[in-house]
Formats: sequence, C-alpha cells, structure tokens
Amino acid sequence: MLQLVSAIRPVTRAGPAGVAGLTIAEAIEPGLVASAIPAQLPSATRRRIMFYLAGLFVLLGFGAPTGGLIGLPISFFLKNKLHLMAHQVAVFALISHTPMYLAFAFGFARDIWNPLGMRDRGFMVIFGAVSTGIYLFFAFTPATYGSLLVASLLLMTAFLFIESAVRGLTSTIGQQHVMSGQLSAVWNTVASLPGIASLVAGGLLSDLLESRGAAVAARTLFLVGAGLMAAVAVYGLWKPPSVFDNVRSERDSGARPLADLVRLARHWPIYPALLIWLLWQFVPGLGTPLQYFLQNTLHATDAQFGQWWALYLGGYIPAYLLFGALCHRFPLKALLFWGTVIAVPMMLPVLFIHNVIGALLFAAPMGLLGGVATAAYVDLMIRSCPPGLQGSVLMAAAGLFAIDGQFGNLLGTALFDHFHNFTVCVAAMTLTNALILPALLLVPKRLVATADGQAPA
Repeated sequence: MLQLVSAIRPVTRAGPAGVAGLTIAEAIEPGLVASAIPAQLPSATRRRIMFYLAGLFVLLGFGAPTGGLIGLPISFFLKNKLHLMAHQVAVFALISHTPMYLAFAFGFARDIWNPLGMRDRGFMVIFGAVSTGIYLFFAFTPATYGSLLVASLLLMTAFLFIESAVRGLTSTIGQQHVMSGQLSAVWNTVASLPGIASLVAGGLLSDLLESRGAAVAARTLFLVGAGLMAAVAVYGLWKPPSVFDNVRSERDSGARPLADLVRLARHWPIYPALLIWLLWQFVPGLGTPLQYFLQNTLHATDAQFGQWWALYLGGYIPAYLLFGALCHRFPLKALLFWGTVIAVPMMLPVLFIHNVIGALLFAAPMGLLGGVATAAYVDLMIRSCPPGLQGSVLMAAAGLFAIDGQFGNLLGTALFDHFHNFTVCVAAMTLTNALILPALLLVPKRLVATADGQAPA
C-alpha cells in the first residue's frame, strides 16, 4: 500500500462539467476570496500540467529520505553493518519519522506562507537547497547510529516542506478544474516509477557497498541524495504558464491562521477520508517483519528484497491506469466500493509463499489487487479538502501514513517476534483492509456521486 487523500457544501463547482468556481457561501466565508470562474482547460493544457507535476513526482520519488534509493540501503546498513535486531531497526524508523508525525503543521505552513513571493515554488527552491546542504554535510560525517538518526531527522524536516508544496499544488489544481481522478491516477502511477527504480537500484547499491567500508557506503548514499535534491531546487525556478496561470488563490491574504484552523476542523468531509486512509496505511507486517521473513526465513538477498518491492509496486501501475480510464465513466462511489472489495484479500497470497522465487512471482499480483483502491482513496482525499487548505489535509494524510504505518510496523514486528510466523501478520493486515468497507458509509454521498470531470449538482 502506498508510497507515495450526506450533503456537503461544494468546494469547487458551478457551471458546466469541468468548470470550477467558488459558491456564494464559500465566497463570503471568512478566510476565502471570491474569484472569477476559470474557463474549462483545454486538453493540451491539462496534459502540460500533468507533465509538469509528473516531473516533480519523479524527483521527489528518487530524493525522498525514506525512499528506496536512500532509505532502503540505510535499512540494510543498520541491519548488516551495525548488526541491529529487527525491533531495533523498527525503533530507528519510528524515531526517524518523528517530523512526519507533525506533517499537518508543514501542510498548514504551506497554506499560509508565501516564501520568496513564489508560493509553492518557493518551498522547492529554499528547502531543495537546504536538503542538498544537509546531504553534503553528512556525506563527510562518520557513519554511526547517532549520525544517521540526526541526518534522517533533518532531511525529513526539510523534505516535508517540499512535499507539502507539491501535494497542495496538486490538490488545488485537481479541485479547481474537476480533475482529481486524473491527477490521482497520474500521481500514483508516476510516483511509483522512481519508487520501483529506487528499490531495484537501492538493493543493488546495498549489495555493491556490502564489500566496502561503512564510511564509503554512507558517503555514496548521501552524495546521491545531494544531487537529487539540488535538482529539485532548480526545478522550482521553472514557472510554466500552463500550470501557474491556472491556479487561483482561495485564501484571503488577511485571513488569520486561527480562523483557518477552525474552518478546517469544521469541515466534516475530511474525517471519513482520513479514517479510510488511516485504515489503509495500518499494515502490521509490510515493513520490518516482511524484510526479516523474506531474508531470514526465505534467505532472500538485499537485491532480491528490493526486487520484491519493485514487483509489488509495479503491480499497482496497471490498476492505476485502469482507474484513470474508469474515473471518467463511473462515479467515485462505485470505484471506492469495488476497489476496496478487491483489495481486502490482497495479502493472502503470502500464505502460499515457501521460497524466494514464489515470493517474487506473487509480488506483482498482490500489488495489482490494491491499485484501484489506492487511487480512489487519493481521489477522495483531494475532493474532501476545504478551499485554500489543501496542503493541510494532504499533509495530515501523510502524517497518518507515518504514525499508523510505523505503529503498525511495531505491532507487526511484535507479532512476528512472538509467534515466529508471518501468517499472523497477514491475518492482521487483511482485517484492517476489511474495516474500510463500513468506513465508506461515512463518506458524504454528494462528494462521491459524480465521475471525474463532472461538477456536482
């Protein structure tokens, strides 16, 4: 599950399908500004927007401190070079993700702050440069448990400012131009590609560095990360008109942060969406227990473990593309329900795995079962955002991903260590998937009653 969102007051609508604008109620609500209803975007403009965002998704997918290219080798470094036990690796991950638990704050900062007068691009430029400096500093710092932990915390903090800008920008465009389904499909598909490549390269890089000293291995990883984040800072300097001329401000410059927080807290649609996301990301077994099951029980190499994840994430891609085609034809309500039904048993094939080859064969089909559900949940998250506070909601989802994902990992590790059997973890993951079905009943009906590109009634 990924890496990497009843009656409801409409958030973007009015006019013909594909045209978005503020309702009168929204225009007079404190903290919001009224603006002219934009013309429907031509197909060519939409394609240029998607290409621009795709470039960002690729760079962030490779450069994320928790991503496969950086995060996976560090995990192996802790296990193989520092000889940590499973629960110790899980604790490291829990602590290093601390900034993610506060992800909402980064999203809220994105919604109310305009760095360098460049808004989302300002976050990319400033914190892309900051991340580059952090990577370079730790590239020449002795690699210890403490230094790796401090580096992870600092890099995660800087990275979250960038991620909040990209998530907020994507959600804003999706709402204002009624293309949340298209952007969800593009977001999930494109973000998967660097994830897959990173996992393969990360596993191979770990094997390559296994014969070298710890200092050389750590320096190589950090220098790679520095180059990637420097590219993000340069990307932020680019301002294509097709993208930024079609993004209008929805927040009054004189609005008070406290009023924005109150408006966000009163926006009911975000709660069912976040609950569903919480259940979807609570996977007690897909982290550290899976690594130790594949490597210690099935004797997979570092490269094979990376390949398993690459195949698993690759299995999602056909389902993402299918969602991109179906979201124009069917209301989101149907895609949410059937996507969840198909995803409930997605972890059960693990019960039939007895060797590394079997694990690799089952990886892609398992991912395929979860793809439509993932894209539908992101579409729902985008539709649920209150105007002008998209960054807050999307980063709240990222925070939930970190919190319940890490605690789910700890629970799965405890189950695995106690029973010495991965089957218990599979049962726990299947149960959390099944709990999403009753949670769907809480979603406001008008929010999911239309297909992508259709303005709600």
